[in-house]
Amino acid sequence: MAMFEVRLKDRSVEVVEGADAYQQEGQMTTFFQTRGARQVVDCWSTRVASFRTSEILVVRRRAGVEVDEAAAPTPEVTRLRSA
Repeated sequence: MAMFEVRLKDRSVEVVEGADAYQQEGQMTTFFQTRGARQVVDCWSTRVASFRTSEILVVRRRAGVEVDEAAAPTPEVTRLRSA
C-alpha cells in the first residue's frame, strides 16, 4: 500500500499511510483509500486524512518505503494511518 509524505508550511511532515490517492475538495486536500483494484476516488473510497490546501508545500507518494525521519528539517514527523 502506498503512503504519502506531506510537507506543510510550518516545515512539519505528515505521513499518511494507507492512502492510495488524493484530491482537492474545496479548500482542503483529502487523502483516500480506494477499494481493491480500483484506482478511482468515488463513493466507495474512505477518507484517511485532510489538510488545508494553502498550508501544503509538497506532497510525495512513497510506495512501500519508510520515510527517512532523519532527513526532515525538523523532528516533527506525524504518521496518520487508516483504520
